[in-house]
Amino acid sequence: MKLFLSIAAISGFLAVAIGAFGAHAVKDKLDANMLDVYKTGVQYQFYHTFAIIAIALLMRFFPEIKAFQWAGWLFVVGIVLFSGSLYALSLSGTTKLGIVTPFGGLSFLAGWAMLLIGASKAI
Repeated sequence: MKLFLSIAAISGFLAVAIGAFGAHAVKDKLDANMLDVYKTGVQYQFYHTFAIIAIALLMRFFPEIKAFQWAGWLFVVGIVLFSGSLYALSLSGTTKLGIVTPFGGLSFLAGWAMLLIGASKAI
């Protein structure tokens, strides 16, 4: 539980910092398409930061349900792969980095599936 709360705090901090960097430092340096790609990375990082907080709380009440722990790690991997690849893609312009993005999306989907499995065991 503490680990996931710490990870969520770091991820939330980074999402704010990366979002502010995009809004102020690189906004005028990216074309509209790449700025949208960048913003998508920030949005998904935020969404899944909140999901990790929820996972930490669920683990507090249901420590025996390992699916919640799996969900948390899958969300972390998803943030790194999905959001990270979108940040790298938009800032570098290297479109080959886009090959990583779907793996992050699959990690997010798997995380949500594990949350569903965990929820079915908690009820």
